Amino acid sequence: MKGMIKQGLTQQLQQRLRFAKRTQPAEAAVLIAITDEHDPKVLLTRRSTQLTNHAGEVSFPGGKRDIGDTSNIVVALREAQEETALNPFDVELIGDLPMQRARNGMRVKPIVGLIPPHVDLKPQPTEIDRIFFASLTELIDAPPTPYKVQYIKQTLYFPSLQVEDEVVWGLTARMLISLFNYGLGYQKEWPFLLNPPSFYQRKF
Repeated sequence: MKGMIKQGLTQQLQQRLRFAKRTQPAEAAVLIAITDEHDPKVLLTRRSTQLTNHAGEVSFPGGKRDIGDTSNIVVALREAQEETALNPFDVELIGDLPMQRARNGMRVKPIVGLIPPHVDLKPQPTEIDRIFFASLTELIDAPPTPYKVQYIKQTLYFPSLQVEDEVVWGLTARMLISLFNYGLGYQKEWPFLLNPPSFYQRKF
């Protein structure tokens, strides 16, 4: 969607998104926090390289449900506060997105909210290496780029978005594609796999 008009994106999200009337408690939840401004930006984090799961990957603030968590919203807000120091009272909740499954089979619920353009955030050092914001329009316009993932017996190339010197792929990228679809009515092409970079070099 090249040249997509930035004005009114947050208004579109508010108009289109809702919370599901019936929703099951997810095993984990994330907060897709978007700044409420003319050129809205998406809050993203890079997970610590010291973690055992998804180390060094870009993700939304979020995590697993605790015993005391009463809803998916509570999980998302609590985890966002723990990881980034985002004040839950700074979040205007506007809806949720369909449940997604992580690589380990865990069901993850995305919660969407608007936040002020300038919020005081601080990464939790044992979990987060970096907090950054990516322009929503740049994410929409960014073409799917092959991202190499090396498994024990094979190499696969997954589609990714490259923004702010970071690579967004996997579950986080799929949630963004879902946000574009349900929140903005834009269906971005997103294949399950991509050809390796050498394929595109030979093609041209």
